[in-house]
Amino acid sequence: MELQSETILDLKAFNRLFGEYQQRFIRFAGTYVSDAATAEDIVMESFMAAWEKRDMLSASAFPPYALTIVKNKCLNHLRSQGVRLRAAEDIHSHGARMLRTRISTLEACNPEELFSEEARRLVNETLDRLPEKTRAIFIRSRFDGKSYKEIAAEMGVTVKSVEFEVSKAMKILRVVLKDYLAYFIFWFYIN
Repeated sequence: MELQSETILDLKAFNRLFGEYQQRFIRFAGTYVSDAATAEDIVMESFMAAWEKRDMLSASAFPPYALTIVKNKCLNHLRSQGVRLRAAEDIHSHGARMLRTRISTLEACNPEELFSEEARRLVNETLDRLPEKTRAIFIRSRFDGKSYKEIAAEMGVTVKSVEFEVSKAMKILRVVLKDYLAYFIFWFYIN
């Protein structure tokens, strides 16, 4: 079909050009964006943008103008994909660094240091300063391995009271053992 130099003022001329070039432009865009639906969207948006400039375009200027819009929209799409890909790579890289750090930290962990005399001394001093009831409940829970229910029955208190006293002791010990966090976690949560 030969293009005429008429301006594209009417829908009939536009539809004729759209029908003639739509599939070609979709194939062109599809080669770059590698997704048929995205290619179709880009071409449709490009034709709409060209239609908005119809009063300035002749029928012969329409295809190159529309294809330029398709090209620019493909470039924008690919650049956007590049940004997302770089962000995903950065996230993955950060995750890999965090994993390496955790591995190094664990490899450097010396169990003997976790049970250092200093940490034990701090625990014992802190336990000695606790109120008698709190200390007795805490020792039964964490050192003797008794359940809250067993402790409540032995001491004649409610399970909620046992939970409260253990929680109170744990808060105090967290503050005292802040420099021995690994020890604290290991000793009081694992045991």
